[in-house]
Amino acid sequence: MKELVNKLKGDRVIWSFVALLALFSFMPVFSASSNLAYIGLGKGNTLGYLLKHLGHIGIGFMIIYWVHNVPYLYFRAISKGLLPVIWVLLAYALIKGTVIAGANASRWIQIPFIKITFQPSTLASIVLFVFVARYLSKKRENPIDFKSSLIELWLPVFFTLMFILPSNFSTAALIFAMVLMLVFVGKYPLKYIAVIIGSGIVMLTFFVLIAKAFPDSKFFSRVGTWESRMERFLSDKADEDNYQIEKAKTAIASGGLYGLGPGKSVQKNFLPQSSSDFIFAIIVEEWGLIGGLSVLGLYLLLMFRFVIASHKANTLFGKLIVIALGFPMIFQAMINMSVAVELLPVTGQTLPLISSGGSSIWMTCFALGVILSVTKKEEEIAKELKDKQIREDALQKLIDAQIESDTNESKEEVYTIEDHSNPMNAVLNK
Repeated sequence: MKELVNKLKGDRVIWSFVALLALFSFMPVFSASSNLAYIGLGKGNTLGYLLKHLGHIGIGFMIIYWVHNVPYLYFRAISKGLLPVIWVLLAYALIKGTVIAGANASRWIQIPFIKITFQPSTLASIVLFVFVARYLSKKRENPIDFKSSLIELWLPVFFTLMFILPSNFSTAALIFAMVLMLVFVGKYPLKYIAVIIGSGIVMLTFFVLIAKAFPDSKFFSRVGTWESRMERFLSDKADEDNYQIEKAKTAIASGGLYGLGPGKSVQKNFLPQSSSDFIFAIIVEEWGLIGGLSVLGLYLLLMFRFVIASHKANTLFGKLIVIALGFPMIFQAMINMSVAVELLPVTGQTLPLISSGGSSIWMTCFALGVILSVTKKEEEIAKELKDKQIREDALQKLIDAQIESDTNESKEEVYTIEDHSNPMNAVLNK
């Protein structure tokens, strides 16, 4: 075990927080998966869901370990080449996406020969964030020209969002917000950011108007869902989304300060998506307000550690990539928890590292691996500087010792000459 820990490079605090969240996830996932096991999607065996989650987490940590050993500067070159591949995957998902439980799920792709669905938008967000960080780090030394940035930066961003928006508004909005945050941190001119925000609003409005004109089109079928969710969020009308929120709030209220105890949730049997989208409500019901605040605290501490890692990074690209991949993870967690307490309408965003799922966990782990690769490079540079200092100190000691030895020999020669030059010494010797 000690040898395995020693092989883990990078920020040990980030490793610790990620491990704590992953270990904690087993208890709420095992408990909350009972509704899947007993409501037509399983055979009443919740252990199978626990083992499945164990497999997802295990593969996720293997991804972290593999990626954190890759020099993070490699991803700078890879991001630009991967964007066309991402566009192809997103277009394929939009046209021939997998249908899940009879619902339109054009955000998913079924991987051939194995029963695994993959959401290209999760990979697209990582590639796009790295691409934006690459652009900002490359242009930092020269003043940014708005016209050239429209082609080099914003055209790929909006082109990517164009494929994600029709099937997943919340993910597209989150990615756009995180890109804006990243360019702000990267000192992109504020007046240009304001123009981009205005352009984004105009494009979204234009998209909604087209959807209204062609309501029966498959590409615009989710627009009605967005509108209905906003209407339900602002009203008290009973429906499926309000049913989920009401059950989530009931679960939170039932938890009180200390909770009902692990595995003793009642609302997990009635709350849809209790092991994924609404798992935070089950956590509070079973672990109480203390448990919920502890989970929130872990995410906030992880964000604080991301800030420290970004500050310590030795290159601008390293600083930006930690922010680009770390902060969306935290904001996604905040959105998930906000939905559970009805601060936001239902979005479908999972709780990173805790909610059940395959591709979402793996993409989160991939992002963490890149962040740890940045911190690993920092450690390597610090170690090199320390070793260099040790070598210089050792060399200086050798030089000092040699100088002292030469000085002592010179003094002995002087004493010998003085002894032979004194007549009294010759008489005394006789």
